[in-house]
Amino acid sequence: METAVAKHTDDAGAKMGMWLFLFTEMLFFGGMFLLYAVYSTKYSADFSGASAELNMIIGACNTVILITSSFTAALSLSEIKKGALRSASASLGITALLGIIFLIIKYTEWSAKIGHGIYPGSAYFNDISHGKVLFYSLYFVMTGIHALHVLIGILVFAVILFMIYGGSIHEGDFIKLENAALYWHFVDIAWIYLFPLLYLLR
Repeated sequence: METAVAKHTDDAGAKMGMWLFLFTEMLFFGGMFLLYAVYSTKYSADFSGASAELNMIIGACNTVILITSSFTAALSLSEIKKGALRSASASLGITALLGIIFLIIKYTEWSAKIGHGIYPGSAYFNDISHGKVLFYSLYFVMTGIHALHVLIGILVFAVILFMIYGGSIHEGDFIKLENAALYWHFVDIAWIYLFPLLYLLR
């Protein structure tokens, strides 16, 4: 007679691995923030002037969107712990949708800047001060890298949704969703730092 073998999971190890990964991400973003701090101090007037050219309302809308998406991600985790798979899936779907809306808004903002000739290597960069060139270069790099993290999070959520429907993620095994939500909270926090640095430096 065959004996059923219980599936072994190392939730503590998986969570520790995610925290270590996020620590490396914090070092990465921290390096960019440090670089921004150095240049913004050296070229404070240019950075303030360039920041005033960004649309603060767009930045604020994206901030609200990401904060809301962090709430729905946490709600999804809470629901799956209770065995409410349908509502957990719905909350996770809303989280992914909000992430897509964030990217659409960011794409629209980037398109407007590029349409006005404001992008690294453009002729516009030859006619503005060095401080403004540094600001816009950091703006495109920092928001671009952040947008890539948002895209990765959306793709991860899509995979997790399929896993929930497939039954491999449930109230007894939800570490993948927990780690994905943790990653998403980090992406949200990174934007909360980016928003005032780029849009509120008046």
